[in-house]
Amino acid sequence: MRITVCLTDNRPDPWIEGLRAALPEAVVENWTPGAAPADHAVVWAPPQRFLDEQPGLRGLFNIGAGVDALLKLKVAPQTQVVRLDDAGMSVQMAEYVCHALIRHFREFDAYEAEARARRWSYRKPRERQDFAVGVMGLGVLGERVAKAVAQFEFPVNGWSRSPKQIHGVGCFAGESQFDDFLGASRVLVNLLPLTRETRGILNRDTLSKLNGGRPGGYLINVARGAHLVDDDLIPLLDSGQLAGAMLDVFNVEPLPARHPFWSHPKITVTPHGSARTERDISIRQIAGKIRAMERGEAVAGVVDAGRGY
Repeated sequence: MRITVCLTDNRPDPWIEGLRAALPEAVVENWTPGAAPADHAVVWAPPQRFLDEQPGLRGLFNIGAGVDALLKLKVAPQTQVVRLDDAGMSVQMAEYVCHALIRHFREFDAYEAEARARRWSYRKPRERQDFAVGVMGLGVLGERVAKAVAQFEFPVNGWSRSPKQIHGVGCFAGESQFDDFLGASRVLVNLLPLTRETRGILNRDTLSKLNGGRPGGYLINVARGAHLVDDDLIPLLDSGQLAGAMLDVFNVEPLPARHPFWSHPKITVTPHGSARTERDISIRQIAGKIRAMERGEAVAGVVDAGRGY
């Protein structure tokens, strides 16, 4: 069995060493143009040439949760694209979202500004019931986030393409229930995959429906920058329709130095670090899936190219 590794902008050596240890029966090598045909590949942002030269791949394992960039390429029909189920990302994502939510709810950003000005201030506590949290996307990461938020006794809603049932979460599904979901949620957390249908879903129209259309909504985007229409966000913040936003992903990354998101007082920017792949966990998961595929067994995480995730 031969495994090739093609990781654009990532050091391949630690992955190769880890895969060799986890799969001693396999030949694991870094891909170079003209390399021998492989049975499986571990990739991040591979060039089209890589896929053109490896038409016989049975498994194509993406080291990140999002596969939107990979699906833009031409992949051989018999190649199964497999994404990571979790790889340590769900707990990180839950931490990030809970931090963003509580920072906004408890007005810690305002306390920080007061402290910098050396002012001793007090802010009246706000009611959790007034800050319903809506999680868009109820996959592995979204479900973990929704359950974590519920532990802090916020009302929690969830929206997904197909119906889900999660204890303690008010679940909405499909286009017919999307507006109801938005109206019932004051804080919106985006964890959707990026597809043709979801590109630009965070826009003036949808964001204005938060909180029943009343001012005060808040956005946390930890999915993909292309979900958000950048030009629609700042007018909503300036008018007070949205109280703020915490953004970890952007249409252009790194975020350009002159981009207005950097300086807007109601926007908090982080550099696409809400959840990072943990290599050792990922290698164990990939190795297990490769062995299962070699035995002819089905594996979790196979991407449906038609749906885009």
